[in-house]
Amino acid sequence: MPELPEVETVCRGLAGALTGKRLTRVLQRRPDMRFPFPEGLSQMMTGQRVKHVRRRAKYGLIDLSNDQTVIFHLGMSGRMRIEAKQDEEALGKHDHLYVACEDGISVAFNDPRRFGFVDLSATDALSENRFLRDLGPEPLDDAFSSASLSEALAGKATPIKSALLDQRVVAGLGNIYVCEALFESGISPKRLARSVPGRRAERLVPAIKSVLARAIKRGGSTLRDYVHVDGQLGYFQHDFQVYGREGELCKTPGCGHLVKRIVQSGRSTFFCSHCQR
Repeated sequence: MPELPEVETVCRGLAGALTGKRLTRVLQRRPDMRFPFPEGLSQMMTGQRVKHVRRRAKYGLIDLSNDQTVIFHLGMSGRMRIEAKQDEEALGKHDHLYVACEDGISVAFNDPRRFGFVDLSATDALSENRFLRDLGPEPLDDAFSSASLSEALAGKATPIKSALLDQRVVAGLGNIYVCEALFESGISPKRLARSVPGRRAERLVPAIKSVLARAIKRGGSTLRDYVHVDGQLGYFQHDFQVYGREGELCKTPGCGHLVKRIVQSGRSTFFCSHCQR
């Protein structure tokens, strides 16, 4: 599933193509994806200009000139494909939502598995939307600090890996980048979350920000179905320190230990038991 850096990359691509443009045609090619399309979605979008495209956690937000916001989630296999031309006859069976713009470009939401979805909300009511209302702080914002993380983790008896995947603690983090950030901060994924506040949180927060910033710069990680809006691949997977490297040597100079894999809350966790305590 695309994580924060992948969604950020997609939103930046869409922003460059759509911002300021009027939407001339919106076509729903099936009644639903993971959930039914919002009633009246096509009519609400058609004729509107795109004011902003932004991200919240793992959700993309498209703000329209009628003060409505389209919310999209890519699910397991979803992608947004931008084309320099408009050709409805060329749409594939998995192109479920098609948007044409006044300047001739088009965007298709393609999702073979249909775990992605689209929702609609008044822009000023986004904080009440069912998908967004319980989200924690954005990890790249100044509001996410060692102090705020320490407060969120206080008293939690769950492993820190599981706590960081809780979107109420911090929004947008997923399995890949939590593994990488825990390695970079030298914290064991098995350590109880309540033991992290303080000095460990002071190491962990900068590590999270650094890993995410580097991943965004590299265009995210290409795993399974994920590609950019222009079809290009992300490259951060070549920089993984532990994720997916079970049985390989730890990259810390002089360590000499092997990367291990365990399962936590049904998810694979990769770490170095020597470097992470």
